[in-house]
Amino acid sequence: MMLKKIHITSPIVSTDWLQEHLHATNLVVLNGTIPRVTSTNISEETQQIPKARFFDIKKKFSQEDALFPNTMVSVETFTKEAQKLGIHQDSAIVVYDEFGIYSSPRVWYMFRVMGFDNIAVLDGGFPTWKKAGYSLETKRTYIGEYGDFQGKDSLYLFKNYKEMQQEVLNLDSLIIDARSENRFTGKIPEPRAGLRSGQIPNSKNLPYTNVLRNYSFKNAEEIRAIFEKFSKSNPSFIFSCGSGITACILALAAEIAGYHNFSVYDGSWTEWGTLSTEISMNTSNL
Repeated sequence: MMLKKIHITSPIVSTDWLQEHLHATNLVVLNGTIPRVTSTNISEETQQIPKARFFDIKKKFSQEDALFPNTMVSVETFTKEAQKLGIHQDSAIVVYDEFGIYSSPRVWYMFRVMGFDNIAVLDGGFPTWKKAGYSLETKRTYIGEYGDFQGKDSLYLFKNYKEMQQEVLNLDSLIIDARSENRFTGKIPEPRAGLRSGQIPNSKNLPYTNVLRNYSFKNAEEIRAIFEKFSKSNPSFIFSCGSGITACILALAAEIAGYHNFSVYDGSWTEWGTLSTEISMNTSNL
């Protein structure tokens, strides 16, 4: 069989699709796993999908000296670190994480913010890949050629604190919070020490787990029906969460459902709850 380059036309791909295209000449598989902020399980996975490269959200693709976790890096830093992973302008990227769907959509969104769209999330992630019985290898550090990837500045797709202050006042967009209902309503404390409970004023709650089923996304019709409970029109969405990770699950769900006018609040509740005196404790929820 002749190997060839591929172009990805969907924001998610199945494990069967990845197995079929695993040897495409321009395929890059990224492991974008980070620990769950609410998890106490510290066991580490030792295996990976063949030839996967670790996309280090925490140490390479977030500002380490930022006040808040997971703050997006500059175009220059993102470009440099992506090149170190051997990513090219014509690469076709599939990103997965070890929880199924957790941090991989953050990687997808970051590349989209960099003007790169030949990327998809592995639906079902590593658990579904293993369950299918597909091949595995021991984790290894990528050592290879540098790529020629070049990020383009679309950082406006991440909202900052000042912009969110205006959004709360103007009500031009629907602010949707991906945290659990109990965190959104303050029934349980935030998992980050010292962070108060609450919610951004005028925000609504859609726990990210509501768009998932058995490690994978629900289908487009089901997801659109969920979003239409907030609005029948095609509004502008701003997705938020604890620190900008699971908000990207809702962003990817919106993309799957056919919405294209959305952004992510990068600092999310960690930033808002720390800096703003304007918070809400209402229990508005889907």
